[in-house]
Amino acid sequence: MGHPELSVVVPVHNEQDNLLSLISEIESALTGVCSFEIVYVDDLSRDSTLSRLNALKAQHPTLRVIAHQRQAGQSTAVLSGVKAAQAPWIATLDGDGQNDPADIPKLWAALKHSTDDKLKMLAGWRADRRDDWVKRWSSNVANAVRSRILGDATPDTGCGLKLFDRALFLQLPYFDHMHRFLPALIKRAGFNVVSVKVNHRARTQGISKYGIGNRLWVGLSDICGVAWLKSRTKLTDTIEL
Repeated sequence: MGHPELSVVVPVHNEQDNLLSLISEIESALTGVCSFEIVYVDDLSRDSTLSRLNALKAQHPTLRVIAHQRQAGQSTAVLSGVKAAQAPWIATLDGDGQNDPADIPKLWAALKHSTDDKLKMLAGWRADRRDDWVKRWSSNVANAVRSRILGDATPDTGCGLKLFDRALFLQLPYFDHMHRFLPALIKRAGFNVVSVKVNHRARTQGISKYGIGNRLWVGLSDICGVAWLKSRTKLTDTIEL
């Protein structure tokens, strides 16, 4: 059968009630669009997430399940999923159901119709967010500060819906929370990122894992680290004689 064209990586922690609906939506969105697999990465959930995922594999042959042996966070879960993925392109989704899988074909089509050889990421942009004011405020502040310092020209790096080149991702420097800095890291590597407006939905099941403490304040030290990486980067075109 060969390898799939696209791997959809979904990091999860305590999302037992969101699994079936999201997996079904991903399959519905991508069937007939491209060959794909779905790679769920369980970050040591304390509920029934892992056992339910294991049971769902029987009904969903596109589903693969990776289990962390200790809790390591969302960025590590994304990294684990990308390492396990078999496709050259990766789409990521948050496991809470707020990202709409129906938007993946939109990103895929934008990639396939692009004539930019350096385009390596399409980043979702939640122009109309369905979150409470605390999450919207903290995200807006973080995006403004990050954009000002890093100049990544990306309005919403916190959106979990992204499409990117697997090989390039695995060359990027890894650190906790790196998933929020992928546009800046990809541009640092000399490639291009395009933001695409996508749908955003209110959470209907489970509890958010993020707040001001682990979304805004922790991000400030990460911004300084990425800014340092940018300052130490030297790129040049090459020719072979």
